[in-house]
Amino acid sequence: MAEDEVERPEGFGERLLGLLLDRARLMPPRLIAPLIAEEVTKVGGRDVSILLQDYAQELLVPLPGKGLHVGRPEPMGGSPAGRAFLRVEVVEVPQPRGGVRVYLPLLDGSDEVGVMALTLDAVGDDDRRLLGRLASLVADILVTKNAYTDQFFLVRRREPMTVSAEIQWGLLPPLTMTVPQVEVAGMLEPAYRAAGDSFDYALNGDILHVAVIDAMGHGLEAATMAAVAIGAYRHARRVFISLTEKYAFMDDAISRQFGPDHFVTAQLMHVNIATGELELVNAGHPAPLLIRDGRVAGQLESATTLPVGLNGERPRLKEHTLRPGDRVLCYTDGITEEHLADGVLFGEERLIRCVNRLGKEPSEGARADLRRLSHTLKGERGGRTTDDATLFMIEWRGGSADHLAELD
Repeated sequence: MAEDEVERPEGFGERLLGLLLDRARLMPPRLIAPLIAEEVTKVGGRDVSILLQDYAQELLVPLPGKGLHVGRPEPMGGSPAGRAFLRVEVVEVPQPRGGVRVYLPLLDGSDEVGVMALTLDAVGDDDRRLLGRLASLVADILVTKNAYTDQFFLVRRREPMTVSAEIQWGLLPPLTMTVPQVEVAGMLEPAYRAAGDSFDYALNGDILHVAVIDAMGHGLEAATMAAVAIGAYRHARRVFISLTEKYAFMDDAISRQFGPDHFVTAQLMHVNIATGELELVNAGHPAPLLIRDGRVAGQLESATTLPVGLNGERPRLKEHTLRPGDRVLCYTDGITEEHLADGVLFGEERLIRCVNRLGKEPSEGARADLRRLSHTLKGERGGRTTDDATLFMIEWRGGSADHLAELD
């Protein structure tokens, strides 16, 4: 241990984390970030910042509060905070005037909340162990308190948001989920004006359930249809087993509520994370792309049935088998049907070229790679997003979770 490092025994850390947890339980949401800053000073930390991702996933925005260091928002790309967030790793930056600035990703489970930054005179192994546990607890506290306040929402919102977008963000599950065998990530654009696009997922046992939808129309009516479709999907997921039953239940809900002239396109999937077996129902949606070894290997074909709400026949399931490392990219037609400045349709071929080009670069994980793809596509469109444009990626890693069996 270096001379300027401070030994922090296990018991010290347990007492600190326990005290933070006890005090936070009844603390008003507005005092949570100042409480965290106060507790961090007990490990010698200073200039504490809590940075939350904005809805467009472009910036990390500091929470205000007593005792907190509140600087400018930090960009996702090209900043130490952004690197910690996107790569889900601790970043340590020596400071010109001494000390080390430490950036810790805040993870609630495997979904990223933001980044905690602080400066220490020196960083040793005891500090890293304690700060890692502290960051996990801070993320859990922030997520819990988020349900009781608009404070965190207002920090993350960088532009005015439409009512339809408010509805959609309230519907969405966490944007990322990671377990040893599978990772999922989603992007929703335009973040502040989204209407009819949405996605949902759940991991029940070994089966990953996924739905990606696009409700017809724009504005509040599309958001309302999407809300009904996702609500019906969740209900069916929790009652039925097969994808065809899910489709029938959603179809009935939309047709009863909105009549015969309204519909929702959808992709419904089951992925067995133990075997890589994938079942697919495609209800009028663009076919998902299979990405293998960084390149698009083709589409995941299926017999396309009518969109949800048009009383289509019982859909036919299509089965595929994934290989370890395969990615499945789902997208809505707002990606490919956007017109460029010269009036040319963006198209699927251009999407595939962008995926293949980015596949030549080192992967930083599904979340970071999907964000990079989304921003690349937006750049290719000249910044234009006139319709909802949603991306959802599944990466199947394979392998066994036998080491977790004893916890079942």
